Amino acid sequence: MNFFITGATGKVGSRFAPRMLQRGHRVKLLVRDAAKAESLQRQGAEIVEGELAKPETYLDALRGCDVIVHLAAQFRGVDDQTTRISNLDGAIALADAALTAEVPRFVFSSTNNVYGNANRHRPHLEDDELSPVSAAYPQSKIEAEAALLSLHREQGLGLRIVRLPFVYGEGDPHITDILPMLRGWNPAQRMHMAHHADVSQALMLASTAQGIDGRIYNVGDDAPITAEELFRLHGAQLPPEAHEQEFNPWGMVVDTTRIRNELNYRPIYPSFYTAKDAGTL
Repeated sequence: MNFFITGATGKVGSRFAPRMLQRGHRVKLLVRDAAKAESLQRQGAEIVEGELAKPETYLDALRGCDVIVHLAAQFRGVDDQTTRISNLDGAIALADAALTAEVPRFVFSSTNNVYGNANRHRPHLEDDELSPVSAAYPQSKIEAEAALLSLHREQGLGLRIVRLPFVYGEGDPHITDILPMLRGWNPAQRMHMAHHADVSQALMLASTAQGIDGRIYNVGDDAPITAEELFRLHGAQLPPEAHEQEFNPWGMVVDTTRIRNELNYRPIYPSFYTAKDAGTL
């Protein structure tokens, strides 16, 4: 297949793109700075230097592609307006370009954060009402999902939405980066995670499956982990007062039945423990 991938120098893209190259796919990468993608170019990727908001910089490169995997996003470290422009306006511009270039499949990387902290007394389902916390990142993803679904219904965009959980593994410092932010969590608070190998698996399945346009898929491993476990496994402890914090046992847990049944997704690393034992952190 011919892949066109955005966000290839980010946490997810830098691990997904090499896997597609190793499988023998042709891969084009949209990047703002070609120098940052030199290692991927050496592995066989074609580099397209351009800007999401400027489709004229990459429209020709889209022609003949089988699938766009849109991973580029702003998460932390920028203001709300920049987040919105990148995550919403950029996604719409890319989708419009996909329609113009007649790319049949468009995989959009979203987030499980779109569910917010709603307590439904069960894991979140893809068709649940979305109620994120008032943060720019999940809100921009919700708006982007809605805009892309409209393009699917009205103009035939071959959309597949993949909602990712907390991603870790393969040298990604993501967990240690957020531990300070979790110090206010109750030790019993659980959250879903997924190893980079399983995120790549989910993206590949969403890219290659037939007859799933317009579908949304939750991604996660088989064993949501508690804050206490994460701290203990990293040689740290939550402060005593954390035990007094209220928590929602279902707040960051999703139902993965749909992706298992429809795409035959099975986590390579069913839990953080299996990834740790395999030496793939």
